[in-house]
Amino acid sequence: MKHFNRAFAALVATVVLAGTVQAADVPAYHGQMIDLGAVNGVAYYTVEKGGYRVVATLADANSSAVRFEAVLAPGQAVVLSSPAARGGMTARIEISRHDDRVRIQNAPVTN
Repeated sequence: MKHFNRAFAALVATVVLAGTVQAADVPAYHGQMIDLGAVNGVAYYTVEKGGYRVVATLADANSSAVRFEAVLAPGQAVVLSSPAARGGMTARIEISRHDDRVRIQNAPVTN
């Protein structure tokens, strides 16, 4: 478990250094780093018979991790967000499927 925690901490550090996501098409089975402010991590997708399975693993500074999964059909999207700290901005990332492409991008705050 210690090795996992160290590896995950290294991943989070890499994500922090990489900065925020700009709009980008992501190839299947390749990870894209995501930054939601309070939590950071990586998202990727796999091609399955029922759709494209998107997987995002996020962790905070204490290495408390959570994994999110969704299967997207063409035209569908999912939004990951992190609440803002007092006086800060809410962070939002949209992962969307367009035909045979998946795009990960910063999403505008709507509320």
